[in-house]
Amino acid sequence: MCVPDDARVAERGLVIEARGLRKRYGSRTAVDDVSLDVAAGECVGVLGPNGAGKTTTIKMVTCFLPPDGGTLRVVGRAVHPRNHRAIKARLGIVQQQDSLDPDLSVEKNLTIYASYFGVPRAEARRRADELIRFAALAEHRHARIRTLSGGMKRRLMLARALVNEPAMLVLDEPTTGLDPQARRLVWERIRSLKGDGTTILLTTHYMEEAARLCDRLIIMDGGRIVAVGTPEELVQRCVGDEVIEIRMDDEDDPRELVARLAGGPWRIEHAERTVHLHLRDGAGEVALASALAGREFARRRATLEDVFLTLTGHSLRD
Repeated sequence: MCVPDDARVAERGLVIEARGLRKRYGSRTAVDDVSLDVAAGECVGVLGPNGAGKTTTIKMVTCFLPPDGGTLRVVGRAVHPRNHRAIKARLGIVQQQDSLDPDLSVEKNLTIYASYFGVPRAEARRRADELIRFAALAEHRHARIRTLSGGMKRRLMLARALVNEPAMLVLDEPTTGLDPQARRLVWERIRSLKGDGTTILLTTHYMEEAARLCDRLIIMDGGRIVAVGTPEELVQRCVGDEVIEIRMDDEDDPRELVARLAGGPWRIEHAERTVHLHLRDGAGEVALASALAGREFARRRATLEDVFLTLTGHSLRD
């Protein structure tokens, strides 16, 4: 399907251009002054705790929710009701929930979905055959959906999202509920799409998934973007090189340890009965050894999960 403004996307290299996006639900502001760009061929992850605004942002980008303010262009077109159909025709969306037709076979789920985009029957069969192999479902081509495992369904959802050869693939929690083997296989398929230059917008609660797959991350909290960067940049900028975790005994007062450690060449975080020290460039080794003498602690490399907790807090979000 030809979209005239796709030429503009190729020329400028941007698939998403958002400036000052806002969305309110009554008195609550779900998205507050969000600006972001996604370049062609880039895999961008959107992270945040529950209620951060990431799902609302994705719904605006995919034309399922109108913005209340700001400007938004997707695949070269302004997000406006007159352009929704053309924009959606250039997107491939993998939702969290299984939306496959349980009464149809694997192959029919692909060919019938292709017909919604005006793909000719012969071409739909060709694409279905190619995507069934891509999703490692060749032996299940004629199987009904209800007989498939969770991992097979997720791979088929991914394949179906590609049947219209989209300009951008939107993945909403693509591996939620999968076992490690199925998750790794989905990761491999996403990596192969990245290698082919597919533009991907991904939301996930798995920090390892974000670190492995995304070129760049956008972290949201309270409806705003609180950090943007590559996984490596965010770890270095927000945490450092290493983290020391000190688990307190029931009779210990974490506040006493925090007070003793204050002022050292490290950053301190205190959550429940655990104290975290963020270290950079091995600074303060002598002072650290003295402060922690006689205490048990764990020392490890800083990760993206540390970044997430540092920026959005350790408290549970429902």
